[in-house]
Amino acid sequence: MDKTLFIDAHAHLDDPKFDTDRDLVIQRAKEAGLKNIITVGCWNKKTGFGGLTELLSYYDFIYAALGVHPHDAKDAVDETPFNEIRSLALQKGSRVVAIGETGLDYHYDNSPRDRQKEVFARHLTLARELNLPVIIHTREAENDTLEILKSEGVNEVGGVFHCFSGSMELAMAALEMGFYLSFTGVVTFPNADKLREVVKKVPIENILIETDCPYLAPLPHRGKRNEPSFVVETAKEIARIKGLTIEDVGRITTRNSEDLFGMGPKTRDAKIAYPIRNSLYLNITNRCSNYCTFCAKFKSYTVKGHYLRLGEEPDFKEVIAAIGPDPALKYDEIVFCGFGEPLIRLDLVKEVGMFLKRQGCRIRIDTDGLANLVHKRNVLSELKFVDVISVSMNAPDSATYQRLIKTPFGDNAYPAILYFLREAKKFIPKVIASVVSVPGLDIEACRKVAEDDIGVSFRVREYDTVG
Repeated sequence: MDKTLFIDAHAHLDDPKFDTDRDLVIQRAKEAGLKNIITVGCWNKKTGFGGLTELLSYYDFIYAALGVHPHDAKDAVDETPFNEIRSLALQKGSRVVAIGETGLDYHYDNSPRDRQKEVFARHLTLARELNLPVIIHTREAENDTLEILKSEGVNEVGGVFHCFSGSMELAMAALEMGFYLSFTGVVTFPNADKLREVVKKVPIENILIETDCPYLAPLPHRGKRNEPSFVVETAKEIARIKGLTIEDVGRITTRNSEDLFGMGPKTRDAKIAYPIRNSLYLNITNRCSNYCTFCAKFKSYTVKGHYLRLGEEPDFKEVIAAIGPDPALKYDEIVFCGFGEPLIRLDLVKEVGMFLKRQGCRIRIDTDGLANLVHKRNVLSELKFVDVISVSMNAPDSATYQRLIKTPFGDNAYPAILYFLREAKKFIPKVIASVVSVPGLDIEACRKVAEDDIGVSFRVREYDTVG
């Protein structure tokens, strides 16, 4: 497995606390697996952005964000800081990837609130001008922060609420505006239960990780000077909260940072085999019979940091090559599941599945349950090599199914799924009926159909979350 890579999405490497050993700090960051660091330069009236440009010239894997911290808003009395930001951002080869940090801090009130608001709004105007995302600092100022963001049309550029420690309501409002949330080592603190609850509910696709170093060192380093290598501890805690591996969190949050800050490759190759947790998923087609109203692919073809939109469908050799050697030793199970319906390619599923079964792999298929209609025969007897099959039932009745799932099979679809579930019990050891918790769906009615009427296991999949 490739080494896990991380991005520290918010550091202050120009802070004087690093003056005596900055090179060693950066060396430790690389050794810990950091791919990039976003160092945030905060303007002050004496030195401007100080030695930040020199720092960038030494280390090509470090990127920068530039802004006036709300504490210093009182000193930004003219266009000087904004002209400096514009000049640095527009330089040839610039690695300035964001505007900020900027925002409102009503905890300390080091600058008058009206002045904070004016300077905050000026940052947002500059962000739109330069087409760069914004890094938001907000403390005890949630309502004013959101009001200014909305009034300034910041959705045009997006951004991140850094060092997020706000309420669940702020988190949901930020997500609604298309923002990311970035979490620090605070999530590891014993008294941070409310923050961990936010992490649990926010989709991992909207999360970044940061240190905000030299401040807020995570456990087990609390009380020490923080540094970028410690971001791994934050990743570990988020992995624990989300029920993911640290490799998952590293991959996903790195992809999120690259997407937000424009640091990643312009094009990405689609994955045929992609790991999540201790399972290996096989993505073998984009094709799908149905158009599910809640399907995540209409927003993005990325699942847990893996891009899945195939340029062409892989054959047997390509799938096996993508899986790699010794899959039974590496993974708990092999799952046929992508954004397409795997059983549309029934012959390939059988060929690959039986090959893997002979190697000792546990096989699972995630399906829409319509294969019998697609192939015009009962295919369940051909799937005896499968250990688990999860069928997207998605409704307690045909009318609800057709409202949620735009299916070409009309009235035949839902009865066919129920028949598929019953038949699957004859050939496959474990059969699961799943539903997505779409708002308004009667989950208990779905459970009754699955468990009482058909006699299969039942699983509720979280709405707006994939993988």
